[in-house]
Amino acid sequence: MLKLKINHMNIHGDMSVLELIEEMGNSGVLGAGRLYRATELLADVMADEDTAVFLSAAGPMVPGGLRNVIRDLINDGYVDVMITSGANLTHDLLEAFGGRHYRGIEKNDEDLCQMGMGRIADLYTKSEDFEVFETRITELMSQISEERSNLTIREFLTEIGSRVDDERSILHTAAKKGVPIYAPGMIDSMLGLQLWMFTQEHELHLDASGDMHELSDIVYDSKKVATVMLGGGLPKHYALASNILKGGVDAGIQVTLDRSEGGSLSGAPLEEAKSWAKAKTGSNLVTVVGDATIAFPLMVAGARAMINKKQK
Repeated sequence: MLKLKINHMNIHGDMSVLELIEEMGNSGVLGAGRLYRATELLADVMADEDTAVFLSAAGPMVPGGLRNVIRDLINDGYVDVMITSGANLTHDLLEAFGGRHYRGIEKNDEDLCQMGMGRIADLYTKSEDFEVFETRITELMSQISEERSNLTIREFLTEIGSRVDDERSILHTAAKKGVPIYAPGMIDSMLGLQLWMFTQEHELHLDASGDMHELSDIVYDSKKVATVMLGGGLPKHYALASNILKGGVDAGIQVTLDRSEGGSLSGAPLEEAKSWAKAKTGSNLVTVVGDATIAFPLMVAGARAMINKKQK
């Protein structure tokens, strides 16, 4: 017999983000209920000193506006491991080297190409910014190769981050805070392309499998692991699969726009991970179907407010 009735949301003009999310939680259903449960779980794992938080990010999270959100989570000690694409790191460095991402340019794509502009949905980049990126990253790789010619991908990214002079940079902040960043598919990006070009004339070798030694130690040394996955793809799989070593993650949140019918990992419900021992039996899992550039800032603001509320 059904006993619980839906509580309809009450919205007013001066409510806080936390109050809005709590109203979503009071309704408890559909996307609103999922967003509340994800926010509540995010607050729990962020505040739990026994839980290592793995943040994975696929898709254009950095150019899409989440650079500061991710950077601040790392700086404030809420992220223990980051796993992302080479593209997000490229765009982080693009801004660290003085470039920007742009909006409000209404041209067709052929005209954009002639103008030296690249398009990602409704945001844009300038080829001249990438030219600066190419020059600067080559300089950094020259410095690194003079000291070390063999590194893991994580070590390579830490070396870059330690040499970047931008306090708002994800790579710089992670290096400063000792938070490892893994990018198993880094070669599939502008950063990877520049690495390949550099190695045509210089000795610099990256060991992709070497990262697993370090990552497996983190998994084994952590009492609990929670994964927060923005988008899917390789970063999502790397975050989950690395935890097979201990029977899966203890908690997981994913924000995705992908559908499950095609059988892709990106659209797979998190419960599916239990069949592969990527998530433990009884693990707390929440999937939010939506745009991470909308949902994740709300979740972070709500989770931070929940943590502050409990600490008072």
